[in-house]
Amino acid sequence: MNSLVLTNPELANPVHIIRSDDEALDVARALAADFREGAIARDRERRLPWDELERFSRSGLWGITVPREYGGAGVSRVTVARVIAIISAADGSLGQIPQNHFYAVELLRVNGNDEQKARLFAEVLAGVRFGNALAEIGTRTAHDRTTRLKREDGRLRIHGRKFYCTGALYAQRIPTLVIDDDGLQQFAFIQRDTPGVEIIDDWSGFGQRTTGSGSVVFDGAQVGENDIVSFQAAFERPTTVGPYAQILHAAIDVGIARGAYEDTLTFLREKARPWIDSGVDKASDDPLAINEVGRLAIRLHAAEALLDRSGRVLDAATAEPTAESVAAASIAVAEARAITTEVSLLAGSKLIELGGSRASLAELGLDRHWRNARVHTLHDPARWKYFAVGNYYLNGKLPPRRGTL
Repeated sequence: MNSLVLTNPELANPVHIIRSDDEALDVARALAADFREGAIARDRERRLPWDELERFSRSGLWGITVPREYGGAGVSRVTVARVIAIISAADGSLGQIPQNHFYAVELLRVNGNDEQKARLFAEVLAGVRFGNALAEIGTRTAHDRTTRLKREDGRLRIHGRKFYCTGALYAQRIPTLVIDDDGLQQFAFIQRDTPGVEIIDDWSGFGQRTTGSGSVVFDGAQVGENDIVSFQAAFERPTTVGPYAQILHAAIDVGIARGAYEDTLTFLREKARPWIDSGVDKASDDPLAINEVGRLAIRLHAAEALLDRSGRVLDAATAEPTAESVAAASIAVAEARAITTEVSLLAGSKLIELGGSRASLAELGLDRHWRNARVHTLHDPARWKYFAVGNYYLNGKLPPRRGTL
């Protein structure tokens, strides 16, 4: 089964090149309809989505952020977020798997040299998927790193172990955050089949079950000099790398919320029973259920609106990155992240509450929305988003540049 992802896409099935924002959204909607069909079974059985990812890659959606001067569509941040939300509404895991692929493409756009951009962007357009090996488990904080890039016998080699490596299981390259001999953070675009790289499918989260967010171990794996891009430099000056990563997380959450909301409407109309005191014959006529659906709809629409707004602010900062414009983008995205965190959890919970006991049956798979939301929203907690937003508006404090805002 793994041979599917190990195949060089340039020599296998052709990959469509998307040319516009509108086309990207149309392709995403068509794929989402396809992905929705098997989402419950994939979650229940933890059936890894190899076939779905091949269709996802060949659709051209993984290449939509490649700049136009390198042959891509260079779509807006608003469009990227909408694409991720559309896919996440159908299957939260499939929506999250490309998150760090897009993040790596953005870091390459910001910090890569001309040769790196030309070569690696061409790979992306040919269907190469980037995974990630950024986070580590067991460090003092989630921001600490111990994985090293060492020069040994004239070659650069990586030593260390990563976890939460979403997408690495399915990727041809695994962008890896390392500390070099000078103590600087670098991004190594290492190929997955490099000797000394071991990908372990040990992700056991109760939500987002098929993201492949397990371990990657590096035992002296060699990486070429031309596959190293500075990570640290993206945060030593105003760039959009941080808020860009965060808007993708917000899009995943709002997509999960949308999926739960739509399942709530369907279940209330078709399967749920009204409460006896309501005096009505259908759950969809229950006045208290109607009230709860209205409250949920307003929160969901507000979250979607804030997501779009944050994308527009981020687009402006991308065009003219200054300390002020990047800070404004970070705050706008933080606002979206706070509300999307809350609405995704609320929507998953209200689905079960309003659906009643029948909605809890395992075979229906309705609980996956809450589980997916609970696991994914653990990225960069919302409580610190509120602090950053309040400190910005009340005290004029710009948020830190480190990728979590």
